[in-house]
Amino acid sequence: MSDGNRSALESEIQYLPGVGPRRAALLKSELGVGTFGDLLRLYPFRYVDRSSITPISEIRPDMAYVQIRAAVIRTEVIGGKRLSVTIADRSGEMEAVFFKGIKWVSEKLKTGREFIFFGKPTNFNGRINIVHPDIDPVPDAQGMEQTGGSINGVYSSTEKLRNGGITAKVMNRLQEAVLRAALPEVKESLPEYILKEKGLVAIRYALKNIHFPDNMTALEKARYRLKFEELFFLQLSLLKQKYIRRRGENGIMMSRVGEAFNLCYRALPFDLTGAQKRVIREIREDMRSGHQMNRLLQGDVGSGKTMVAVLSALIAVGNGYQACIMAPTEVLAQQHYRNIIKYLEPTGVKAALLTGSSRTAERREIHSGLEDGSIGIIVGTHALIEDDVRFRDLGLAVIDEQHRFGVEQRAKLWRKSSSGIPPHVLVMTATPIPRTLAMTLYGDLDVSVIDELPPGRKPVLTMHATEGKRNALYRFMKDQIALGRQVFVVYPLIFESETLDYRNLEQGFDQIARAFPLPDYKVAIVHGKQSNEEKRFNMDAFAAGRANILVATSVIEVGVDVPNASVMVIESAERFGLSQLHQLRGRVGRGSERSYCILMTGDKVSKESRHRIELMCSTENGFELAEEDMKMRGPGDLEGTQQSGLPISLNIASVAKDGIILNDARAYAESVLERDPGLTSSANALLREELRKEKYNIRDYSQIS
Repeated sequence: MSDGNRSALESEIQYLPGVGPRRAALLKSELGVGTFGDLLRLYPFRYVDRSSITPISEIRPDMAYVQIRAAVIRTEVIGGKRLSVTIADRSGEMEAVFFKGIKWVSEKLKTGREFIFFGKPTNFNGRINIVHPDIDPVPDAQGMEQTGGSINGVYSSTEKLRNGGITAKVMNRLQEAVLRAALPEVKESLPEYILKEKGLVAIRYALKNIHFPDNMTALEKARYRLKFEELFFLQLSLLKQKYIRRRGENGIMMSRVGEAFNLCYRALPFDLTGAQKRVIREIREDMRSGHQMNRLLQGDVGSGKTMVAVLSALIAVGNGYQACIMAPTEVLAQQHYRNIIKYLEPTGVKAALLTGSSRTAERREIHSGLEDGSIGIIVGTHALIEDDVRFRDLGLAVIDEQHRFGVEQRAKLWRKSSSGIPPHVLVMTATPIPRTLAMTLYGDLDVSVIDELPPGRKPVLTMHATEGKRNALYRFMKDQIALGRQVFVVYPLIFESETLDYRNLEQGFDQIARAFPLPDYKVAIVHGKQSNEEKRFNMDAFAAGRANILVATSVIEVGVDVPNASVMVIESAERFGLSQLHQLRGRVGRGSERSYCILMTGDKVSKESRHRIELMCSTENGFELAEEDMKMRGPGDLEGTQQSGLPISLNIASVAKDGIILNDARAYAESVLERDPGLTSSANALLREELRKEKYNIRDYSQIS
């Protein structure tokens, strides 16, 4: 950028006419706008077409916004607090109402004069009126003002902004001012050949028409250009890392499948699903390619990811290497270990479990087994990444529910390879991530999906019940227990109100203990405030069938496998997101019996919560639910992470809604990199320059570093 360019686009927003220090502070705190460039990239979230005039007789209260050309008939202040203005056109008359600025408005609206009124019609006492409409003079024959047509952008706002005088109208004026001051200095960021090949308008045209469109066609062209550009650079930055890594890094060559794999595979008491076989083939290809594998394995709860992990680990063992499987909780690590040693029986491969609560003598034995290579597969929690854990030859790292591990923790595992060649990496998640989001969060990972459930698993019947049905629910639970089944009852745990949540949990536990008294029933409770011993004792009691009911917080969301549990009751289900509800539901339906998930809510739930509950009752497809969840909540919290969710922030594109543009942008980014992997040609100079910007300094999700 030249200094001249820096001076306009990077000028502090307070120096824009109409802003000043007070408004600048508001724009910064409320919208993150600190410079002229920031304001230019603050795009409207919707538009209002003010070109058409609606006759008063045709106005209905369900219309979004209307524009009326009408004369003032009379004005009247009612009770000193409300200004009622009767306005009329040839078709009829109606009322405009004002609660603020009464003196100023009544002086402006002279009886007999004509104005343009713009606002949202509402119904009040059976009559249609408009509260606080915008008022404009009737334009002269020359038409609209200079900046554009009659389509106005509506920008994000807050109460603080409005109270500080930054109204919708003021925001439009500020955008006019910033376009005048900075647009001439905006440089094109896409090479000429991309604009031509993709049929994109120039950046200045796009910025002018995104704020003040000449017409709807110009708006669509501007919108498409800006969305494509954002998604293209996001994908280009992710894929460039992948290309560089592919060229620059050797991977451990694992050319054989090995005897251990074949012995395990032949002894399986069930057939693998087509999806499992496909995924194992993909992993096998990666491991023998000579490049390091970086693969994300997505599969719904119960789809058989652990089996894929075991067979992948046995490929490593069959080639003389070790494998580790890292889980986020002790409960999940223990469960993986129990399953894995069953599968390993026919192979003679030695496995071990290492967690925070492993005893000292046990640890010593495990450490030496890893160093001398006698332990082929180690399962554990982040105890695996402690400095004193050393492998003879780590060839594969499997990371389960990877978003639960911090970046530094994963980096330590990465460095455990003794040969200096990094291990192959398989990242697994049971949180179904929509394809578009997976491409964005894990753009430089290869993605495998297990999209079918093992045969014999019956769908879980999901029902919604309110407080009035509690007695019927308890009767149903007793009937199921009489059949020899077990029941989960889960309470939400939301960070902001932990004390209140534990109180709810304990009250719920008391209520259930009264409804299911000893000695006929045994109720166990598990929550985050218990010690590991208490948790394990209660979990084991439930898993072994000694307790009929497990009352828990959502700590059981990941990793409790009790095939005999056939009922999942989720209390205050409206407080959970779709992904969480789906994860919890996946805890039942693991045996061959018919299973049930009952979503309990209060009598009054919001429209959005009702929609979530209805979706849960209508489908078991985790990917469908994840798509819906993303549309409802945005991509931010889908992974259960507390981060914004995306590697870079998007100003106009939406991963949830712009999947088609995202696919196109990714495919195009791939074709650009195929022709010029380092973006070194002069034709790609603009792309190189753009990717140098700080925001593309994306932390690499694919490497576990």
